[in-house]
Amino acid sequence: MADQRQLVDKAVLRMLIPVSALNQESFHELAGKTYVEEVPAGKTIFRQGETDRKNAYVIEGEVQITSDQGKPMSVVGGTPSARHPLANHQPRQHAATARTACRIVRIDSDLLDVFLTWDQLSGIEVTEIQPKKQDEADTHVDWMTRILQSRAFLQIPPANIQAMFMQMQEVPVAAGDVVIKQGDEGDYYYIIKSGKAKVTRPSKAGSELVLAQLDEGDAFGEEALLSESKRNATVTMVSDGNLMRLSKSDFNSLLKEPMLSWLSRKEAEDQIARGAKWLDVRLESEYANDGITGSINIPLFMLRLKAESLDPKGAYIVCCDTGRRSSAAAFLLGERGFKVSVLKDGLRGAGAA
Repeated sequence: MADQRQLVDKAVLRMLIPVSALNQESFHELAGKTYVEEVPAGKTIFRQGETDRKNAYVIEGEVQITSDQGKPMSVVGGTPSARHPLANHQPRQHAATARTACRIVRIDSDLLDVFLTWDQLSGIEVTEIQPKKQDEADTHVDWMTRILQSRAFLQIPPANIQAMFMQMQEVPVAAGDVVIKQGDEGDYYYIIKSGKAKVTRPSKAGSELVLAQLDEGDAFGEEALLSESKRNATVTMVSDGNLMRLSKSDFNSLLKEPMLSWLSRKEAEDQIARGAKWLDVRLESEYANDGITGSINIPLFMLRLKAESLDPKGAYIVCCDTGRRSSAAAFLLGERGFKVSVLKDGLRGAGAA
């Protein structure tokens, strides 16, 4: 039997926050999974205490938000407040009831967060690559030494580093070989043992745009592994050489997790009381709706450009809705030597205020 449910109008969906920030590909994929739900007056949309992992939006009609504490609040479809998800903490701290006949949509919050993370990480992976000065490029430096001197590896236990080198596979490559193809799933973390490579993307005119050149000791591919992200550029060898690669599972267990310090909400509040600062990496539109007073907002996709505005001696607790975007941000900041922790389960988690 054919699905009789009605897909939401894309123009309506595009008005919702943070859906409005998705790129075209992610938006159309989400739109194909988002249906309109007819709710009669008096029916409960969600109950206080529930954990449904859905972003619920009212697109027509009036919804009343209530809780054990505080006055009831109404949200009317088509108004600015209706662009945001209804009382979005998990477990639900409020109940939502249709005050009139309503039309609502429910979006899987995990799926939405994955899309947001993918989109905001695109552009970070290749722009993280720092071009070397000519005198540095001309000086031969052992690839292991270069890796071990990076800030990221200063935070990783020596046993993990030893295990990483033991788990790495050496792969011979030839000039012209495509190591990473834009659009593919992330599977390996790479270090160039010998040889040179280039990072490219197609331009709007269809020609090849060279974004960066890679040399011995350069690492690439890590950001695509942080959030199950697709590759956002192509890496091609420009000379014969050898690559060292680490599988996704080994990267996560040996490198990613040791660099991430997770805190409960209470632990985070204790750190804040001792001088740490909240760093919210959600979009400005999300932050404006329910950001923590006094926190700093730098969206994930802007982090590379604005990281220098942060105090290198300060301590930061990175947060987002679920912990997905904030863990990616913490990894990137950790590579730069910042002292960062991540709010476990995010602002919508079980420990949320």
